[in-house]
Amino acid sequence: MWDRNQIAARAAKELQDGMYVNLGIGIPTLVSNYIPEGMTVTLQSENGMLGMGPFPTEDEVDPDLINAGKQTITELPHSAYFDSAQSFAMIRGGKIAMAILGAMEVSEQGDLANWMIPGKLVKGMGGAMDLVAGVGRVVVVMDHTNKAGESKVLKDCTLPLTGKAVVDRIITNMAVFDVVPGGLKLLEVADGVTEEQVRAATEATIVD
Repeated sequence: MWDRNQIAARAAKELQDGMYVNLGIGIPTLVSNYIPEGMTVTLQSENGMLGMGPFPTEDEVDPDLINAGKQTITELPHSAYFDSAQSFAMIRGGKIAMAILGAMEVSEQGDLANWMIPGKLVKGMGGAMDLVAGVGRVVVVMDHTNKAGESKVLKDCTLPLTGKAVVDRIITNMAVFDVVPGGLKLLEVADGVTEEQVRAATEATIVD
């Protein structure tokens, strides 16, 4: 199966030159390490930054310069700063081409659950609900199963939803799917994984 970095590298293949992209916390933040050489992709953060640079080395760390996940980052020569109201105006106004987000669960209809588990500490949904409603394309990166080996790619989500029918593509540690009428279309499988293993680990309907 793919590890976290391999999932991020596969997700980076979704990027296109000139795109404005929002990366969620977790695995999505790693995508910035795999932007192809010579491609210009501008990363946007909900807390008010356009043009995020890579993660800093130890001597570059500036505690005042963070992304929406509170990780320290670097700036680029063209970086721009603004308040969160302006940031969300970009998202809600359809100015961001794509969001790459993590997920706890995703359904065969493209429903996404990624912001809370009832009964556990909840810090808030962050910008996820605005992102899935406002961006042009939503790509989800996630583990295919939970620690008990149960599918997280489901017929219907069991956790509170972030958005209904919002996911376009799903990239897990086992496979890549598109959300299509009637279920999920299997596009590719991870190295060392068979199609049979993917089908056995997937509760959602896989259409041919």
